[in-house]
Amino acid sequence: ALALIIPEGVDMMEESWRASSCSAASASSNTSARHSPNTPSETCYPPRVCIGVALVVGFTFMFVVDQIGTYLSMRLSRTDLPHSTSIKTTLGLQFHSAADGIALGAAMFSAEETVKVIVFFAVILHKAPTAFALVSFLMHAGLGRKDIQVHLLCFSAVAPLFAICTYVILHMVRSTNHLTGLGMLFSAGTFLYVATVHVLPQVSSKGQQQPPPPFQEHSGAEVQQHKHLGFLESLTFVLGAGLPLLGLALIDD
Repeated sequence: ALALIIPEGVDMMEESWRASSCSAASASSNTSARHSPNTPSETCYPPRVCIGVALVVGFTFMFVVDQIGTYLSMRLSRTDLPHSTSIKTTLGLQFHSAADGIALGAAMFSAEETVKVIVFFAVILHKAPTAFALVSFLMHAGLGRKDIQVHLLCFSAVAPLFAICTYVILHMVRSTNHLTGLGMLFSAGTFLYVATVHVLPQVSSKGQQQPPPPFQEHSGAEVQQHKHLGFLESLTFVLGAGLPLLGLALIDD
């Protein structure tokens, strides 16, 4: 997110802004109007606003999904449904796989071939150990061979499915650098949430407690390690995350 996706997304947003500046300047030079010519700042927000919005929306989206998943996991653990732990673990992994798919689909519209290759291999290298750990956990939980294959198929299909859907949607709307940059920054925001809320706290607390299985650092479904926030607390977080964006938009207006 920090080294590849965010810089590429920012570069796309700036290129789109420069292109709109040139088109607005050429259009104003070819028309004789009484009013002053329109500037890009009068027609759309500058890149810094769109960059901030995309990152915060991605971060907040993963927060909301994580809270919903944690709440459902708590409800599921209280039922008598067989293998409820295995089900909630697989469901938790699906949300993060969807974020990987969005990043991969948006990266395919990048003009830099290195970005496409690096994002692709990053997703592959990220999924391989996660799938291995998931299968090991399901075997330890006592699931049968066919049940494990179903769980693994669901986990493996989400990222490619969302990558294809993202690519098709961007292709149908004739994606520009602006939309592609927004997609990459949105996915980067989801990655930042996973890193700051799940991965880093578990790494820093390795010495104090027994570390969870490897897949749980991305699952967001561990009830004991991740406290479920109430509706009012979650709403307060979302409003607090969006308040600086509103202030920035008003200042730019």
